[in-house]
This record gives sequence, structure tokens and C-alpha cells, in this order.
Amino acid sequence: MNNSISPELSRLSDHRTPLWLAGIAVFTVIWFAAYTHLTGFADFILSLTPWDRSSHTGEAIHFFFYDTPKVLLLLVGIVFLMGIVQTFFAPEKTRALLAGRRLGVGNTMAALLGIVTPFCSCSAVPLFIGFLSAGVPLGITFSFLIAAPMVNEIALVLLFGMFGWKVAGLYLLLGLGIAIFAGLIIGKLNMEKYLQDWVRDMHSGAELPSDTSTMSWDGRFMEGWKHVKEIVGKVWPYILIGISVGALIHGFVPEDFMASFMGKEAWWSVPAAVVMGVPMYTNAAGVIPVVEALIGKGAALGTTLAFMMSVIALSLPEMLILRKVLKARLIATFVGVVASGILLVGFLFNIIL
Repeated sequence: MNNSISPELSRLSDHRTPLWLAGIAVFTVIWFAAYTHLTGFADFILSLTPWDRSSHTGEAIHFFFYDTPKVLLLLVGIVFLMGIVQTFFAPEKTRALLAGRRLGVGNTMAALLGIVTPFCSCSAVPLFIGFLSAGVPLGITFSFLIAAPMVNEIALVLLFGMFGWKVAGLYLLLGLGIAIFAGLIIGKLNMEKYLQDWVRDMHSGAELPSDTSTMSWDGRFMEGWKHVKEIVGKVWPYILIGISVGALIHGFVPEDFMASFMGKEAWWSVPAAVVMGVPMYTNAAGVIPVVEALIGKGAALGTTLAFMMSVIALSLPEMLILRKVLKARLIATFVGVVASGILLVGFLFNIIL
């Protein structure tokens, strides 16, 4: 296929580029305005109902109308940017850059990036998809997906304030270790064949032109918009389903019920806490006050932290969204590897603290 650009097409592209830039500028202003008023939007929607946030139903409604536009805005913005970035870097060069020259360097870079991006598990999925579409190795993308919700500056500051630097520091090291080593294991298993077909096609770079070095800015913007239409068009129903499940759980699951199963005495309390945490859905900042409440009701610290990590790294809504991207076997492997690391953290905290 000849990907050269004719002089006429090049001139047409040059004329359209200012229109693209103007449109992107307007969209960016609207995007940031919408993103910074999510709470107000959810408050407004809730005001149209007979409930308020003190009720279970009201909290569930508020959660849904806050998180749904947040995740969709992130998905559109990140996928568009990654689509443009992809036109500058061939998939093989991107893989080589993030894979690093030594084993685990790419996973460490991705996990550290996850720490400084305060996303919940579902919000991290758009960037995860963007990494895959840019040809980043699968194991490295999982290191980011695990670290982004599990360990971030908000979680660390709150843990430091509530439990001291030792707990916060140990949580940082263990969370980072889980993200890095889980990504390494998944990468070593060579499970790219368990990506959904449409993601695997992007991951292989099959949809990219063979030569992007001479592509006009108009072409790069078109590539970004093409990614938005293809990816968002396939994923948005799963986002709605996932956040709906999370909203119901967020609004209706009582803390007292969970605390009764999270003592330190029984060995099974840690795996039970992980199992209970998986159906939940919130971010690190949202779950840490729950952690404090559970510990105040007698739950063990290690058991409670295992619960917290499963909530923010293995949430059921996240799995529902990932189902459109990953096949069942890869999701099961991801859950198994990460759950094993979380169990280790829970038992270790209960032993040493």
C-alpha cells in the first residue's frame, strides 16, 4: 500500500489543520470545564430526585452520575492523545522504549507512572487501553493498571496521617512490588493471544500506516479521532454496566457487616476480606476512610489493607470494563496473580504489626 501524500492532498491537509486546532482548543476548554464540575453535575442530578446523599439510594445515584462522565471524559481524552502519539512512534520503537534494556525496567517505569496518577481502577482502564493501542508490551500495561489505583499520593498521605510513616512506607513498597512483579509474570506468560481481537490488531500495529514520518498534522488528528470512535464505541456499554454495579455496592453495602469477618484470629479472614473487596468499587481516597472505620470496629490492619487493595485493584466493575478488552483467561490470570500478592500483604501486615 502506498502511503505517500500527494501535493494537492498535502495542501488540503495544511488548510484543515487550523480548523482542527481551533476545534481541539474549544473541546479542551469544554473538557476541563466538565471535568472540574463533576460533583456539581452529580449534585444537580440528585436534586431532581426525591433522595439525598444521606440515603443509600441517593449515594448510589450520586456515585453513578459522578463516575460515569468522569471515566468517559478520561477515555475520550486519553485515547485521542494516544492516537496522535502513536503516529510519531512505530509500535516496535514504543515497545523498546518502555520495555527497557534490563528485565523489569519498563514495569518499574509503568508502576511509578501509576503512582503519580490518582486514578481509580476504572479510570485507569482508558490509559491501559491507550498503552495497548500504542504497542506497549502487555505485562508493562498491567504494571500500570495495578499501580495506578492501588498506590497513589492521596492514599499514601491519608495512610501516613492515620497510621504513621511505617505503615505508609510499607504499603508503598509492597504495592509497588505487586504491580511490578505481577506485570513481569503476566508478561512472561506471553498472553497477548488472550487480548480481544480488535485490541490485538491495534497492539500489533496492523492499523497504522507503514510510514508515519511524513504524515501531516491533519492526518495525525484524524488518527486520534479514529481511535476515539473505534475504542470508545466498543467500550462504553461495559463502562456503564461496571459503574452501575459499583454504584449499587457503594451505596448499599454496610460497614458493620464487613468488620465482623475481618478479625485477626482466623487465618481465613484475609482471603475472606479479599473476596468481599472484589465486588466493591471506589478509589483509594474513598476507601481509606472506610478502612479507618473498619479498624475502629476491631478489624485487623493487615486484613483491612488486603480488603482495601482488592477493592481498588480488583474491583468487579473494572473486570466488567476489561472484559471488552481482554478475554476471560487473561482476566482470570490477572486476578489470580494480583490476588496472590494482596494475600501476601495481608498476612505480612498481620504478622509484623
